[in-house]
Amino acid sequence: MSAPIHSRAFADSQSVTTARSLRSLYFIRAAFSVIWVTLVVLFARSSAGIATFLLIVYPAWDVVGTLLDIRANRSSVSKAPQYVNAGISVITTIAVGIALQRGIPETLVVFGFWAILTGAIQLVLGVRRRKSLGGQWPMIISGGQSVAGGISFIALAHDPTMGITSLAGYAAFGAFYYLLSAFRLAKTPTHIATE
Repeated sequence: MSAPIHSRAFADSQSVTTARSLRSLYFIRAAFSVIWVTLVVLFARSSAGIATFLLIVYPAWDVVGTLLDIRANRSSVSKAPQYVNAGISVITTIAVGIALQRGIPETLVVFGFWAILTGAIQLVLGVRRRKSLGGQWPMIISGGQSVAGGISFIALAHDPTMGITSLAGYAAFGAFYYLLSAFRLAKTPTHIATE
């Protein structure tokens, strides 16, 4: 009788630790997105060098964020989606660097494919984590919105009104959803402790 109780207590403890780690990571990711959007709004139109740097650093940061996510969620049975996501973001970082030599429309197409693929992975992860951690609806919605955003980037890439500032709205929504998830995860330890 004591073994199942001990096992459940250990699992609950792991869920609390994971929820706290993910909460901290979500706050960090939200802060990065807010800073990135601010820099895009302030400098992207006036400095090609800063715009280039910002476009390359965004998917590169996603690699770092994904690796931190893997570290925070050590109890996860399958980390394959996160590793695939990190790989896609590494390829995207390189592809953005190449696409920038051709122009912003080509860069937006790269971002579009990246948003579709990583959004789909985020959607899957959110659904998986919802059962054990709760607080994942914002990430599920964000994943779906990322897929839709990626499709629009590709479809409208050659529209003269599209540019790097078009990505700022996408990143701002990402920051909002990370913050929302962080606040929702704050309820997880209390929920587990009272069960």
